[in-house]
Amino acid sequence: MDDHLLGWLRTLDEDRLGRILANRPDAIAAPWPRRLDTLAQRLCNGFAVMEALRGLPLPCLELAQACLVVRRPTPERVAQFLGVPASEVTPWLDRLHDHALAWPDAEGVIHLAEAVSRWWPTPLGLGEPLDHYLNSWTISLDTLRALARRLGLPPGGPKRAAIARVSEVLADSAHVAALLRHAPEGTRELLDAFAWNGPVRDVDGHRFVVPGTPEKWCADHGLLYRPSWHVAEMPREVALCVRGPGHHPPFTPEPPEVATIPIDPEEVDHLMTLAAPHVVERCAALLDNISKTPLPLLKTGGVGVREVRRVAKETGCDEDETRLLLEVCAVARLLAWDEQAGGMVPTERFDRWRLDEGAARLRVLLSAWWRMERSSLRRVDGRYGTVLGDDRAGAAVARIRRAVLPVLARLPSGTAFADRAGLVADVHWHAPLLDQELLGECATATLEEARLLGLLANDSLTDLGRALAGLAAQAGDENDEVVPLVEHDPILVEASTRALASVRRSALFGPDLTAVVTGPPAAELAALLDRVAERESRGAASVWRFTPASVRGALDHGHDADELLAELAAVGTVPQPLEYLVRDVARRHGEVTVTTVGCVVQASDPALLAEIAANRRLARLGLRLLAPTVLVGSADAERTLATLREHGYAPVPVADTGEITIRRVRPEEPPAGGKLILLPGGQVAELPERPVPSGAAALAGPDGFAHVVSDPAPDPYEHARRLLATGQSAQPAGRTWAVIGRMATRLPTAQQSLLGFVVDRGVRAGITLTGGLTATISHGELKGGALDAWCEEAGDYLEFPLGEIVEVRGAY
Repeated sequence: MDDHLLGWLRTLDEDRLGRILANRPDAIAAPWPRRLDTLAQRLCNGFAVMEALRGLPLPCLELAQACLVVRRPTPERVAQFLGVPASEVTPWLDRLHDHALAWPDAEGVIHLAEAVSRWWPTPLGLGEPLDHYLNSWTISLDTLRALARRLGLPPGGPKRAAIARVSEVLADSAHVAALLRHAPEGTRELLDAFAWNGPVRDVDGHRFVVPGTPEKWCADHGLLYRPSWHVAEMPREVALCVRGPGHHPPFTPEPPEVATIPIDPEEVDHLMTLAAPHVVERCAALLDNISKTPLPLLKTGGVGVREVRRVAKETGCDEDETRLLLEVCAVARLLAWDEQAGGMVPTERFDRWRLDEGAARLRVLLSAWWRMERSSLRRVDGRYGTVLGDDRAGAAVARIRRAVLPVLARLPSGTAFADRAGLVADVHWHAPLLDQELLGECATATLEEARLLGLLANDSLTDLGRALAGLAAQAGDENDEVVPLVEHDPILVEASTRALASVRRSALFGPDLTAVVTGPPAAELAALLDRVAERESRGAASVWRFTPASVRGALDHGHDADELLAELAAVGTVPQPLEYLVRDVARRHGEVTVTTVGCVVQASDPALLAEIAANRRLARLGLRLLAPTVLVGSADAERTLATLREHGYAPVPVADTGEITIRRVRPEEPPAGGKLILLPGGQVAELPERPVPSGAAALAGPDGFAHVVSDPAPDPYEHARRLLATGQSAQPAGRTWAVIGRMATRLPTAQQSLLGFVVDRGVRAGITLTGGLTATISHGELKGGALDAWCEEAGDYLEFPLGEIVEVRGAY
């Protein structure tokens, strides 16, 4: 924890502290802090600081780097270093303050979070300060005095004074310029390379020991330092002198302009109402297809191109749409690996998903895409990646997606971007920590995926896209099964309902055996027509044609003529030719029958087979007589052999060739318990079966997975008021053990020590009270004779009497 940060937090008013908590939700995540010192520890967490930096625009990051370079930075000194008025720096500096990434002390000097300096070891392309090199153990006092003599300085005095004199001279541009006038030829070019393309560069170490070379001259005069034989570095002050007094680092307070063109908002809404129902309908068709033919995985992970093309052809989707929907369905847990099927199959969640209303189904898909950590349509070296394969970019792809849509949402209403390169530049300004090369690759893919999902139309965000763009902070993680904050967001609910409001639930049946839907068909209507007819066209109007083969396909799946005609009559008026077609196909359906036979039993004695067929104890084999010497049964051959032998008969197995096949069977080892699961990236792994813990069934959903929705964080401004009112009321650390030892008399010494760590270090532990009540606690404080700690089961801070705690155990 930074003491400067804690001191600054104590000086803030309620409004300023509330802004910090609103901008840093990680700081008030459960268990939320109750004191300012605990809050300061959270705000200084390295991972949290990095996440906060990712959400800041380019001027904030340029300002942070400038603060790392300037000695004792104040707003005026930083503005002078950047070459801009202080009024341009102030709003961006306030933004850093509102994220607790920078804060001023009593003298106005700006301090940065320690993790910020770790992120930029070479801010603005500059190396370490001179003190870092001159204070090194490799620089002896004699070496330092020799350097002072070469720079024309008095060599006497202690080492610290000599370092101060040398640092002052080498930080003076005029002195360095005068020094370079006497340098060997090539020195200026060498220093320019380090100043502008350094600060660390590979060098030829031999030239640093040869007299007369620019490398040795620079090393002798303290302009370059070598941490190893073939590597040299330039100190920060020297690089600034070489760059010149007129050099100012870049500072871009204004984002690059994105060229736009006017568009018709009504057309954008119309295209959204066409695309959104199509996504839901095609997703249902795709999963229905996979339920009939499981989707196998490659040995290296992922789905092969041949399978993707097969599914696309059978469902009527194009290949890009199929790639996207397969990955979205996998993230939404509508599609998963099944060991028995030997491939990807729809899950139980798909059965519940298809029963939801259309808008809810759409939100599940959009939420999955929003947190998906792969880009389905990104091309690398001109080729798509493997569907559900491993993507090394991972979370960076999701961050790019959540950066592109908010930038599009900032464009004026009724306009669309006209230049993709300008859009990418604007995204980089708003999210400068994104990898620029990856951003260039993923931006085009993100826009195309958004278009397929109804989020983008005519290069402008639809209402669905704008609603989703405002949920970047609630996107969740790809490993989350559901994200309720996204799927149930009121704005997204309204937009999704409006996007599906124009779906058609009826069809026009023609006497030419066609069905026409004038508009986007509802998923249920499309599923019905796909089941009994062949789709001929899509678009503003979709056309299906009824043929004997298509009707026979519906009958093959268990439907009868009356059922089909009733379902068709519910969505439109069935013409007489269509009714005649359905009934004619149904009349001829079943003229030829096929029966599955488990095995065939033969004997040369008809009386023996008649006896076996009449034996009631063999009824479970389902034997029936086809011919005097031939029986067929519903059970398989192994079961039939075993049952006949149990009842005194002597059958032998016969192969397809007619040969008797009796061979010894080795005892098989019992299979190891476990199950195959699909890991992120399409990899398959085997995990051991784990028993369901006690009480887990109460938390498990109908699909067997736990659905836990965390309690919302407290209101930032109300929590700021509580923090300022609480002050420093924590129990002194030295008294923790004495109080617990005196009050928790039911606990042995070791368990008292563990309870002490809950108070002093905030560790997790499980406790049991006298009534048998158990709880998992952490972040405790002592209040009189009670332990006030965070209870994970209650999702809040509760008080537990120390005298009633009978057991403490570690919780890992």
